[in-house]
Amino acid sequence: MATPLKTIDTAAELAAMMHDMGANSRAAARALALAPKSKKDNALKEMSSFIRACSSVIQAANDEDVAAARAAGASPASIDRLALDARRIAGMADAVEMVATLPDPVGTVMERYRRPNGMVIERIRVPLGVIGVIFESRPNVTADAGALALKAGNAVILRGGSDAFRSARAVHAALVEGLRAAGVPMHAIQFVPTRERAAVGMMLSGLGGAIDVIVPRGGKSLVARVQAEARVPVFAHLEGVCHVYVDGSADLEMAKAIVLNAKMRRTGVCGAAETLLVDRACVPTHLGALVTMLLDAGCEVRGDAETRATDARVKPAGEEDWPAEYLDAVIAARVVNGVAGAIEHIERYGSHHTDAIVAADQAAADRFLREVDSAIVLHNASTQFADGGEFGFGAEIGIATGRMHARGPIGVEQLCTFKYRVRGAGQVRP
Repeated sequence: MATPLKTIDTAAELAAMMHDMGANSRAAARALALAPKSKKDNALKEMSSFIRACSSVIQAANDEDVAAARAAGASPASIDRLALDARRIAGMADAVEMVATLPDPVGTVMERYRRPNGMVIERIRVPLGVIGVIFESRPNVTADAGALALKAGNAVILRGGSDAFRSARAVHAALVEGLRAAGVPMHAIQFVPTRERAAVGMMLSGLGGAIDVIVPRGGKSLVARVQAEARVPVFAHLEGVCHVYVDGSADLEMAKAIVLNAKMRRTGVCGAAETLLVDRACVPTHLGALVTMLLDAGCEVRGDAETRATDARVKPAGEEDWPAEYLDAVIAARVVNGVAGAIEHIERYGSHHTDAIVAADQAAADRFLREVDSAIVLHNASTQFADGGEFGFGAEIGIATGRMHARGPIGVEQLCTFKYRVRGAGQVRP
């Protein structure tokens, strides 16, 4: 049964509800931090089973969300991010089950050394505590965040967006049934049962010290608000202005396959390519073929003068196109002067998310991988591999583009911090 929708009559009622959620999460986090691997893994397996068992309920809730989004005029890309089907629901269950197979990060000794005075110092992984996840249109975040937080010994408070509210509640209900079946505190994974926007502000304040870190998953405006207002640490996830650079040494057929997949496999994901950069050295052989392929696949191309010269269907690109995250079947394209020109463009316009080079020249590839300052850089592979599942993490809470604590896909290890454990034999400091 889904968490009942709460009707909040006063600000005081909302504050009391959110305070209780924070207190309950903190208590659950203390229990989870000490839970053995077997208990957490059993809970994850039960959660996966209940997602499968509740698939028809989840699908019905999602159908309502999708219908409401269409009625509100949502774009096809937005609908794609929101919509579930049997395959995607099964994929959620598979991801939760895979998280259960991962090694337990809690208690792992990261480093161990002996000091000259005989003391033994160990650095060990421990849970972060309570994680607040604020997300918009992706219902699968409910399952991914719940599973990863639990595996890492954390409690989580989930606040879904209005467009995916019914879907997220239905998925959360399945997770809670799994927790119940495994004898794990049901407050380990909580879902904010109201659409009241003020609840977001309360989470950003930390709920009186209950929340240890905030993870935003959504558009630029959401992330900007979280970064501006949060009073607790944030795992920053900026927009995915992802590039594919096709070097003069690139095999054309490989380049075509990678570019088409990077842009068109799913246009609404943060790892979708938004800009195509082509080496001036291969303009005669590669540029026209790549542009025509994209246009014929239904992708709008906005290009510089050289790109427009290859096909009359190419629209002019303005300065606003180079830093744009379209999340749609649109791509900006321009010619650059080799790998140096590509690196310069990415440094100026990119978002430090995911960028790829297609090249046979190993020296060019090595320079690109070394100098492009993004969370994920790839050689001869699609940017759509920017995904925790593809990295072997089982799932992800998000892709962190900042430089503190976590960067790239956030999996179970990134949801831990560490402490030092010191073993002595009566040593005192002189």
